Amino acid sequence: MKKRAAAFLLAGILSMSMLTGCGSGNDGQGDTANDVMKVAMITDSGDITDQSFNQMTYEACKAWGEENDIEFNYYKPQSDSDEARTASVDQAVADGANVIVLSGYVFAPTVIDESDLYPDIKFLALDVSAGDICEKGIGQGYDYNPDHYNVKDYYHSENVFCCTYQEELSGYMAGYAAVKLGYRHLGFLGGMAVPAVNRYGYGYVQGADQAAKELGITDEVQVEYVCGGQFYGDADITAYMDTWFGSKGVEIVFACGGGIYTSAAEAAVKTGGKIIGVDLDQSATIDEYEDGLTVTSAMKGLQVTIDNVLSAIKGGTWDAYAGEMENLGLESANPEENYVQLPETTTQWDDNFTVDDYRDLVQRMYDGELTVSGDTTSFPETEIQATDYGSIK
Repeated sequence: MKKRAAAFLLAGILSMSMLTGCGSGNDGQGDTANDVMKVAMITDSGDITDQSFNQMTYEACKAWGEENDIEFNYYKPQSDSDEARTASVDQAVADGANVIVLSGYVFAPTVIDESDLYPDIKFLALDVSAGDICEKGIGQGYDYNPDHYNVKDYYHSENVFCCTYQEELSGYMAGYAAVKLGYRHLGFLGGMAVPAVNRYGYGYVQGADQAAKELGITDEVQVEYVCGGQFYGDADITAYMDTWFGSKGVEIVFACGGGIYTSAAEAAVKTGGKIIGVDLDQSATIDEYEDGLTVTSAMKGLQVTIDNVLSAIKGGTWDAYAGEMENLGLESANPEENYVQLPETTTQWDDNFTVDDYRDLVQRMYDGELTVSGDTTSFPETEIQATDYGSIK
């Protein structure tokens, strides 16, 4: 099943909630047991002001609720724990939610437990993969290859739609663009070294390598790679970035992981460095540190996924999603129709890499001329110098 992504534009432990829109009695159609459709979103360890994954998910749900006159609430768990996330789902159900959007891979244990406990509740689990479910469902003894298992043995799949994104593709586009735009010393600052972050990062390394090979400058391009060990910036990570942009001579950093961009941006403005954003077009946010700081952003289609799935539930076509696990990426040679892309209106194109060149890149990727590995079990092999420093914390 494929959905065309038209355009981008997200109990012992109590949870916090905020009412953001009220519905007027739309019955949600057929598959919702004739109940009024009520949507809830649970944040991961971040907040709806993280300028990244949680905020985009929240804003997409809120906008859809307002447009469709459907009640929407969000819940922030009291702590970063499976128990707190489960408690938030329990609270949302107690408040009448019958559609729950879960934002991130950390919800795998919640999917396993709550999908069985609440078979009449529909769950949209963003960035939750078969591997995430298997790892938590199997525990000790899991061999980290979900293809060796029937993932549906570990959760109640009939009321869950899980999706992940081929972040390696938009990461690749960003790395390729950076080198084509003239940057030679690149950096990658991830949040935690989880699969989605490394898919972005490893794609970024591969894209930089491909552009360098095309330009015949593999001996001139290098990538520094590190994860912060958390999804927010702080003084230690800013100091690390100060060294990169300072004595190491890094010119541009792909800041990939919630609020960790703050440390990269704070360091970049001291030396004239540049930043690449993640998940959504972060230029408006990052450029608050300095006008023109953001060269581009590696985006994935959270909004269109939410719009498609919630509309299917409202329209009575949930069966097209129920029990499915999709890995969303390129749907077309047209960048605007894909789940992974760069922002055409804010990317700093120049004569060396134009928007037409970008569109040609997407065409080559879609046609299979250029292939990108999504494997995160080992660091990419490259002709350029690429160094993985592990984690700062």
